Amino acid sequence: MKKSLVEESVLFISVLKWVVLATGVGVAVGLSTTFFLKILDFGISRIQVFPYFFLLLPAGLLISVLAVRYFSIDAKGYGTEKVIEAVHKHSGKMSAVVAPVKLFATVVTAATGGSVGQVGPCAQIGGALSSLFADILKFDANDRKKLVICGISAGFASVLGALIAGAIFGVEVLFIGSILYEVLLPSFISGMIGYRISSYFGINYFQYYQDFIPAFSEAFFLKVVLSGIFFGICAAILIGILKGIHKLADRIHLWMPLKALAGGAILVGLTFLTSTNYLGLGLDTIKIAISGAKIVPHAFLMKALFTGITFGFGGSGGIVTPILFMGAVAGSVFGDFLELNRGTFAAIGMVSVLAGAANTPIAASILAMELFGLEIAPYAAVACVVSFLMTGHRSVFPTQIIGLHKSSSVHVELGNEVETVETYYEPREKSFIGICLRLYHKIRIPKRDG
Repeated sequence: MKKSLVEESVLFISVLKWVVLATGVGVAVGLSTTFFLKILDFGISRIQVFPYFFLLLPAGLLISVLAVRYFSIDAKGYGTEKVIEAVHKHSGKMSAVVAPVKLFATVVTAATGGSVGQVGPCAQIGGALSSLFADILKFDANDRKKLVICGISAGFASVLGALIAGAIFGVEVLFIGSILYEVLLPSFISGMIGYRISSYFGINYFQYYQDFIPAFSEAFFLKVVLSGIFFGICAAILIGILKGIHKLADRIHLWMPLKALAGGAILVGLTFLTSTNYLGLGLDTIKIAISGAKIVPHAFLMKALFTGITFGFGGSGGIVTPILFMGAVAGSVFGDFLELNRGTFAAIGMVSVLAGAANTPIAASILAMELFGLEIAPYAAVACVVSFLMTGHRSVFPTQIIGLHKSSSVHVELGNEVETVETYYEPREKSFIGICLRLYHKIRIPKRDG
């Protein structure tokens, strides 16, 4: 009885401690997110009113590169990736300077037309503030990591208005196939508080409940599964394009400011050849796709190209919003091809490509429910899981840790980062694929000589 009482007392104190700490993180991240989003909206509204605003892209990437180079190198690239790296490699330790530098570099990149997002910067700013908070209170490494994870959740929730998905995203994005349950409660609290603070100060959130969701049928369910396969392939293509452009940019041996000018010039040229639809945040295009309007088939590839060049040549921002863009347009095209409701599959595609590219099927499934309503939830969940499996052991976040085998026939070393892992295929003797291969080898006709 005494041991039980002691245990319960310790747990009560621990819960109370993290309720207080998570509330503090939520308030800090909610306020910083509000400030960031309002500054970003101000910059975009002042610059992108001009028809040829994208001519400023070389200057925008140059300014971003210089800010990152001379003030905080960690403000480079995807915001969420830098937080994941900090948790895994530096015990959650992040420089406080990264917060203002990331804010400035992202606003400059996005306002001049760079294809970046909002979620990553808020996650990184939230993580930096949480790390500073931990340093002030002299927390150990374990508690610091928990606070930083809370910062990720609060940033996601306060940007997208999805407090449950935000909480899950923070504890799911660190590992492939594993969730940190010990941080779940503070992540929920920080996400909820961050969302409430941002809402209170006037941040408007995107919600588009789908009116047309067919009743369950075997035929429609199979189409949803098929869409999950398609979205998983799209996610893998996206990861490949981003990785390929990064490698190409690294092989260009130019002074980084000159490289930024070159990347900006390439984006200007591509914009003249295509459209301004692939620049900036792309929120209007997402809304158009979700509404059911027709989308050009090449929109996915063009957005991936614009995003890869922006980041590869020095832009700063987040990757989640571009992923949502690519998922929405891919889903619209899929629905159009199979003569299904374009808006419904744009919504499913939006979350499914995120599930595959970021390896966050649970967070993505819940995001669908929070953005599009309960009726779409089971279909989105199926597509998200299938997409997650189809992507394989790849990720847009290279420092994610692999926590499970997505197939018993695909071997990877668990506990390694995605960017360092090597996979190899070895079919089991009694597996379906193994049986098919043996049958193939038995029945194939040998080549004749001569």
